[in-house]
Amino acid sequence: MKKSRIRIYPILLALFLCALCCAPAFAATGGSGVADVVEKTWKDAAGQIKTVVNNVVFPALDMILAIAFFGKLGMAYFDYKQRNQFEWTGPVILFACLVFTLTAPMYIWSIVGL
Repeated sequence: MKKSRIRIYPILLALFLCALCCAPAFAATGGSGVADVVEKTWKDAAGQIKTVVNNVVFPALDMILAIAFFGKLGMAYFDYKQRNQFEWTGPVILFACLVFTLTAPMYIWSIVGL
């Protein structure tokens, strides 16, 4: 009997804490559902998201890719000096990614729909 009480008490405590901490979440009444609330929030925040992405995210990606490109280009040059064979793959892929992220703010928002 004592073993069953030892096992039941933690379960009852967990159930009590769950019931105490749970709060029901209701959508707005009057015909608007959760989807309408999410769409309204997205419309309100879309301008701010676009500004942050244009002014922070893309420049950070550009800086990271530029550093990686010039670092890879330097390493490829030193490999060329050592082996007399220039490996183009890494620098070309990084350059293509850099061009993509530099030009992305011009067309990405028409694709996303902003």
